[in-house]
Amino acid sequence: MSVLSAPHFHNEEAAYAFVEARVWPVGPLCPHCGGFERIGKMGGKSTRLGTYKCYQCRKPFTVKVGTVFESSHVPLHIWLQAMYLVCSSKKGISANQLHRTLGVTLKTAWFMGHRIREAMRDGTLAPMGGGGGIVEADETFIGREPGKKKARAYHHKMKVLALVDRETKQARSMVVDDLKPATIVPILRENIAAEVRLATDEAGHYLVAGREFADHGVVRHGQDEHVSSADRTIHTNTIEGYFSVFKRGMKGAYQHCKKKHLHRYLAEFDFRYNNRVALGVHDAGRAENALKGIDGKRLTYRSSHEGLIA
Repeated sequence: MSVLSAPHFHNEEAAYAFVEARVWPVGPLCPHCGGFERIGKMGGKSTRLGTYKCYQCRKPFTVKVGTVFESSHVPLHIWLQAMYLVCSSKKGISANQLHRTLGVTLKTAWFMGHRIREAMRDGTLAPMGGGGGIVEADETFIGREPGKKKARAYHHKMKVLALVDRETKQARSMVVDDLKPATIVPILRENIAAEVRLATDEAGHYLVAGREFADHGVVRHGQDEHVSSADRTIHTNTIEGYFSVFKRGMKGAYQHCKKKHLHRYLAEFDFRYNNRVALGVHDAGRAENALKGIDGKRLTYRSSHEGLIA
């Protein structure tokens, strides 16, 4: 039987119950005042499905308030279908495909995709490699920066810096404006523990950054070296694998992305990489993990267009 045959994908009442069980594991919590003791479920023909009332602040609410679902007119069971489709697609699913599959407008599908990516965004700022293992760092280039003419090198392209912790098998990526040491070094310092063994290629900005860490191993791609001859543990093959999936998804599924939206697509590919089958997380579990990230994140259509968080 298909996973998508589950009741919460087709029945609105079951969808509310499914989301409530995950957002409120110990019972309803008022998003307005934070109260949880004097809350009752509202009934009646004119009452919206899933509405509760807090008798401390006297305000009604549903489980959608304070989440990426807030103020959306799309039925909750359609939202759950969309989350599952995005989470189960290894290289992503385009707004056009969501539009055709779910029967919503293209504008709605585009906005739903960005809200789901916002739910996938991990706000963790803890340094990677706290146990003193190896963290790989590398950059890649994609698309074209707005306002920049095509150049022979990478200067006209959008730049992505990524980190992979080999011990925890987790990735973290971000958009950067340039590859100068003044830009790269502070980012690595903030995201990687000082006791880490850093593994990079021979790019100059990493040679400067390497002084910040316990050890810095370099693999010389310019000399056709893919694993360091001095130390076989030094390579950037893991992070190259992450980039390969990211680029196939961006070019094959999404095809075009503006710089102001790129950070959300990176959040999606980070999330999918960090919740992959190799780590024991299958499609249904990945969708549930994404659902856990909906709370406390509000994204409006205007702010999504501007690349901002509301």
